[in-house]
Parts: sequence; C-alpha cells; structure tokens
Amino acid sequence: MITVFSDKHRLRNAKTELYGGQLVAPFESPSRADIVLERVKSEKLGEVIEPQDFGIDPVLALHDAGFVEFLQNAWDEWSQTGFEGEAIPTCWPARRMSHRIPEFIEGKVGYYSMSSETSISKGTWEAADVSKDVALTGAELLLKRDQKGVFSLCRPPGHHAALDMFGGYCFLNNAAISAQWFRDNGIEKVCILDIDFHHGNGTQDIFYEREDVLYISLHGHPRDAFPHFSGYQDETGHNAGEGATFNWPMSPGTQFGKWCDCLKESLEKIESFETEIIVVSLGVDTFEKDPISFFKLKSGDFLSIGKLIAELELPTLFVMEGGYNINELGVNVVNVLQGFEG
Repeated sequence: MITVFSDKHRLRNAKTELYGGQLVAPFESPSRADIVLERVKSEKLGEVIEPQDFGIDPVLALHDAGFVEFLQNAWDEWSQTGFEGEAIPTCWPARRMSHRIPEFIEGKVGYYSMSSETSISKGTWEAADVSKDVALTGAELLLKRDQKGVFSLCRPPGHHAALDMFGGYCFLNNAAISAQWFRDNGIEKVCILDIDFHHGNGTQDIFYEREDVLYISLHGHPRDAFPHFSGYQDETGHNAGEGATFNWPMSPGTQFGKWCDCLKESLEKIESFETEIIVVSLGVDTFEKDPISFFKLKSGDFLSIGKLIAELELPTLFVMEGGYNINELGVNVVNVLQGFEG
C-alpha cells in the first residue's frame, strides 16, 4: 500500500490546548504523524511518497471562501495585535446573538470556530494546506493508478472542520475534500466511513443535504463525548440528503463486539448505496488506552476492522484522523492497513 506523507505537517506545532480548565501541551502533536510513519516503514507497508500541490480550488469546492481567507490570514492578523499567546477563541455567536462577522481578529476567531481547545499557531495554515494535498494525492493515486487502497497520512486531521468552522484540531476537511474530488472526477457515489472515536460533525455538516455522498459515523455518544452537539442517531440528512447520513453513537465502555456489530451494519448500508469508492476517516482513538476517549478496542481489533472493510472489495482511501495514545498509535493504524491488505 502506498502512503502519502509530508514533513511539512510539523509546521503545525501548537503549544497550547485548553483541556480540563488548564492550558496543556496539545494531544494532537507532530509526533503523532512521525510515529505512524515509523511504523509504516518498519512494517514495510509499501512506498512512501510526497504529495502534489493541488492548489486552492478543491478547498473552495467545499469550504466557505470567507472561512478559507480567514485561515490563510489568521496568524498574521493575530500576531499584529501584539497578543503574545496563540489564537484561542474566547467569544462565539451563541444563541440569540448576532451572526455578523467582526473585523477584529479576536472576533473572527470566535466566529469561525466551533470550540476553544484548538489554538491557531504559526504555520497552521501552511500545514493544513499541505494536509489536504496529502489526501488529494492519495485520491488521485487510487483513481488513476487502479490501487486497491492508499493511505494518506494527513496532519492536521480534518473531520471536525465544517463548511465554515475549525475546531477539534481540524482546519480543512481532508476526507470531504477528497470525496468531492472523486465526484468531480467521474465517481457517481462516494461513501465516507468515519471510524474515529469522535463524531465527524464537519463532514456531516458539509454533506447533510446531499444524496451523492453517503456519510456513516461510529462514535462516542454526544451526550458524553466531544463534539457534544452532533452525532445523534436521528440525524439522518435533510432535503435531498435525507437517508444519506447514518450515525452510530455508543456509550462509555463500549467493547469491540458492540462496535463491530455497528460496523457490519454500516458495511451493508455501503453496499446498498452502490458505492464506487470509500473514504475512511481513520481514527484509532477508539483504542482502550486513548487518553481522551472511552471505547475499549484492543490493538488486535484494528486488524479485524481492516479485514472487514476489505470484504467490500471497493477502492479505499484511508485518511488519517485521530488517535492520541502515542505508545501504540503506529501499531493500531498500521494494523488497520495490514488487515485491509490481507
């Protein structure tokens, strides 16, 4: 299996995350991608290649233009104010408040954010821009080189990035951008299968009213888990998209048996949708030792996940999302890919 990777992910190296009422070192750190890459190489998974530059058009095909411009300029605007720390949102257009876009960067950060744990730091835009190129290079390899599967080792991740909001460590939605690229290149029906522990609110937001992209997510129940305000089972799409969104929220302590039952039902829905290509939002924060999650999957379970996805016999793009247990992150990610490869 080919892996797409860029060293430029390290440009995103934030120092602060708001967690449990304290500013801590972010769980989403440069070491994550490096550890996964090390395992890819040690297991001889396959060739590792650099991404191509796809420009900004694939981003603007999905994300709001004002939001993209904000991301491009946010760090410079923040720095010019004289603020000494990283850009952390402190005020949002909450219920019964105005939704007009402020001119001052402090207001802009709040307007375009969904949560306060994710700071914007120097190099954030550059890393996010390359991360989407990592995803799109994988998509092109899958489509034009007739590959069974490709692994896009994206960082920063993307599935929390909505039409016009960042948060949850995500800035551009790599999986969604890839799905749209497939659609724009002749694929009629695409499925995004999100197996990250956290609900991909951003991906759901982008495709919620569309019938051509099936979105399925297995995740911690929003009554207990971030992002809290999306991912309920009755969220099934709207207008033309009704029935093209499926959510499987699960409770604290969920074991692999229950989780796997939901995956098997999801795979049946993918078959019924007559999917041509699958994009897997590959998060392994379902692992029992993950520091910010509450499922109980073990390392061996990730091999089974890969095998089950492979049984669909569909071209599959794996796009890296979450997973924060540094010690076994590489093992768990590569287990999925090796299980898929057989």
